Formats: sequence, structure tokens, C-alpha cells
Amino acid sequence: MKLPVLELVPTAAPLVPFVRLSALWIQLTGTWCNLACTHCLNASGPRDPWLRPLETERARQAIAEADALGAKEIYFTGGEPFLHRDILPLLGEALSVAPTTVLTNGTAITEPIADALAALAAAAPYSLEVRVSLDDVDPALNDRVRGAGAWEKAVLAIQRLEARGLLPIVTATEILGDALPAGTRLYDRFRDFLLARGVRRPRVKILPVLPIGRLDGRARSTLDEAALEGFDRGLLQCAESRVVADGGVYACPILAGLPGARLSDGAVAASLGPAPLYHPACVTCHETGLSCRNG
Repeated sequence: MKLPVLELVPTAAPLVPFVRLSALWIQLTGTWCNLACTHCLNASGPRDPWLRPLETERARQAIAEADALGAKEIYFTGGEPFLHRDILPLLGEALSVAPTTVLTNGTAITEPIADALAALAAAAPYSLEVRVSLDDVDPALNDRVRGAGAWEKAVLAIQRLEARGLLPIVTATEILGDALPAGTRLYDRFRDFLLARGVRRPRVKILPVLPIGRLDGRARSTLDEAALEGFDRGLLQCAESRVVADGGVYACPILAGLPGARLSDGAVAASLGPAPLYHPACVTCHETGLSCRNG
């Protein structure tokens, strides 16, 4: 699968100064996923991933770099991270360094995987967070964008994690906003659903839809210096985050793999400089205050 990308960075693209390395992301499985969601921000899927998975050794090196550079959090994403054969030992290594989060569609979290995650969390000096993607509490609406059977497997994953005290973070996008009853708040819809399912402390993260991946072309506007006048660029996530993916180190997890977002083709330390706001997705971050991190 070939992903449409903006190959060139405009020479006048505004820059975001690097402030600190708060979060290092590891794009573990590239765009290899068992689902092909209609709104996927990097067009992940089960066949011909355009961004290849990382080798285990490179992921281990990224964890060591996060430690050496004082990163406060480590995130694993993809694709679907639980397709990687070494996801569990890599999570264990990351948890020895910093609080660690794994983003998943939940479909691969079986009872044995849930047991293994609980054991990792119990033994680790830092906290483990698991973010499970679900786009609606209604199976038909969710599976309309995620594929048949995705809802049931994700809800089972949420219940398995909850039963083991892992308190999953349910993450949804606003892709189905037009299909919901007027006046419905997506956050409230999920909170009430989770409470009814026995989740004692519902945790929900709502993300805007991004003009990238399978929705590339919905918006083509980009930021310029005039749009950023008086705005603190240090508030943008690329001021504090970097992502290790196949081919190098990139400015943010949304743009991982895109040539214009690559800041280093080697070490993370070499990427810790200004990042260009060249992509339409940067407009969304600026307008909504989007952060891919848990907070």
C-alpha cells in the first residue's frame, strides 16, 4: 500500500523549537495492522505495510536512548504493536526505564496476553498504561469504520484489562460524530457505557479526526508565520516528543514515516532540534491542542 505524502517541506514552513524530550514514541510495527480502519491516520493494514516494522534490536536501542536522554515516558504504537513477536519483552525493558504506554486496537489481547501484561505491571518500577481504540459504544457504528468483529474483541480486551486492575484508557476519534444523536457528548457516551460494563474508573481520551492517512486530502491548508503570531509553539507536541520508526527519527507520532517529518536517520539525540510545521495535520494540532500523549 502506498500512502500519499507531502514529499517536500516548504522553505517558508514555520519551525517549532525543541524544548525537552518528554516522550519517546516507538513505532514498533510500522503500518502493519490486522485492521484497516477507514480513518486510520497512517493507513495501516494487514497487507504490504508502507512503513515497515522495527527490528527488535532497534527498538531496544530506542529504549536505551530514551533512558540516556531522560525521557519521561515511552509509548509503543503502530500499526498494531501486539503483532510484534517481541512486544512483551520490549514492554518489560521499557518499564525498567520510564512509565510506558502501548496503543492497541485490543483485538490481540487474549486472556494469556492480559495475564502477561498484569505480571509486567506488577513487577515494574514504573506504570504501564494500555490504550484501547474504540470508536463507538454501538457495535454496528464502531465496526462500520473498524471492521466486522472489532467492537466485540476490543470490549473483551477492556474487560480483561479491567479485571486485572490495569484500568485501560479507551481512545476514540470523532469520526462518527455525524451519526450520533444531536447533543450527544462522545465522552459521556463512553463513560456511561464503561460504567455499565463494570469499569469502576472510566478513562476516556477523545481525538479529532486528522487529514492524513486514509483521510488524506480532506484538508490541504498548512500553517504559516501569520497563523502562529502570538502562539506559544512550545505547547505543540513536537516541541517535546520524538518517534523512532523505520527509516529514522521523526517529529511526531502522527507524521512518523513521512519524509518531511524526519529529523534524523540515526540517533534520537541528532533529532533534538527545530521541527517544521509543514503538514495539514499540524493545523489540527494548532487548532485543537491535540496531544497524542495520555494527558
